[in-house]
Amino acid sequence: MDPAFSSTYLRSLMGTFNDMSERLMDHLEEIADTKTPAIMHDLVNCVTLDVICKVAFGVDLNFLKLTESPFQNAVELCLRGMVLDVRDPFFALMPKNWKTIQKIKDAVELLRKTGEKWIQERKTAIENGEDIPQDILSHILKTAEEEKVNSAKDHEQMLDNFVTFFIAGQETTANQLSFAIMELARYPEIYKRAKAEVDEVLGTKRDISYEDLGKFTYLSQVLKETLRLYPTAPGTNRWLHEDMVINGMKIPGGCSVAFNSYVSQRMEQYFKDPLKFDPERFDVNAPKPYYCYYPFALGPRSCLGQVFSQFSSYVSQRMEQYFKDPLKFDPERFDVNAPKPYYCYYPFALGPRSCLGQVFSQMEARVVLAKLLQRFEFNLVPGQSFDIKDSGTLRPKSGVICYIKHCS
Repeated sequence: MDPAFSSTYLRSLMGTFNDMSERLMDHLEEIADTKTPAIMHDLVNCVTLDVICKVAFGVDLNFLKLTESPFQNAVELCLRGMVLDVRDPFFALMPKNWKTIQKIKDAVELLRKTGEKWIQERKTAIENGEDIPQDILSHILKTAEEEKVNSAKDHEQMLDNFVTFFIAGQETTANQLSFAIMELARYPEIYKRAKAEVDEVLGTKRDISYEDLGKFTYLSQVLKETLRLYPTAPGTNRWLHEDMVINGMKIPGGCSVAFNSYVSQRMEQYFKDPLKFDPERFDVNAPKPYYCYYPFALGPRSCLGQVFSQFSSYVSQRMEQYFKDPLKFDPERFDVNAPKPYYCYYPFALGPRSCLGQVFSQMEARVVLAKLLQRFEFNLVPGQSFDIKDSGTLRPKSGVICYIKHCS
């Protein structure tokens, strides 16, 4: 898929990034005129969905106008299904959960049928000799053709790739933008500095060029710090092909995915008011938190000093040994002269299997956020939560509800 994310192709996407972001600006103008609160996460989610549909699959849907679109809910349900499958292997065995499981299956089926339809339309266009965009879908089909893909299994793999890009290509960027808007609204001095930079770079022009993106130095620091505190994909894992020694500890080959007790033991569906320290949860007469509480793991392979290859960016990026005053939102950590936080900051993972779309994502995020700062002032509606919702990816639980005003 590398050619689909080449520098030349990414430069060509600036027009789409601008056009889709302008739809959001037009929508926000209407909201500002009516002086009603805006749920910013829902709105930026529409933009990132528009972008991925257009640049990856050649389809223009305009989700800000599609009030009845099922796609946003389908993406969320697919992510929920992924989380439940990994963190709660017994979820599917309980009859009370079967209705939820069916909803998740329906969501997966919707996305796969959509993929099948768009793939077939593109194949027809190719057969008819029509001009086609060199987007992700074209590269999926090109790879399939080169490898003589014909079997049902190969067709399913194409649909797998479609669903992966459809979800991963928009949901995480929307979450990052939501957290960035939340933090800018919480810290007026950071907001003013970011806006001043945008005004200096853009002035009154509406379209943002590829060259402009490189001038958004402080805005980029804001986005990097957002991903430090709120890595939208909060961890990664690696399968070790052979034995390794790390920091004097031998890790056997064959290590793979593990359950994350830090997350499951803080989930509201299992523990009421989960961040409250309450020993009464473990009273002899209290309900037993089976399968969601396992500080020493469970079953015949419970703790005997085993090691597994799972890495939590959410944890390492909030550790004081790496970041001074780690819970403070401080874009200065990413100043060009600041020490580089190697190997403890990896919101897109690291190495040859790091996120393929990270440059794409951050280009899109800078365009949307710059336009927002250029055109509007935004303030958080008082009383909302700043908690994090874990849906496989991390997002603001409140949705980031803001009052929007035209810039004076």
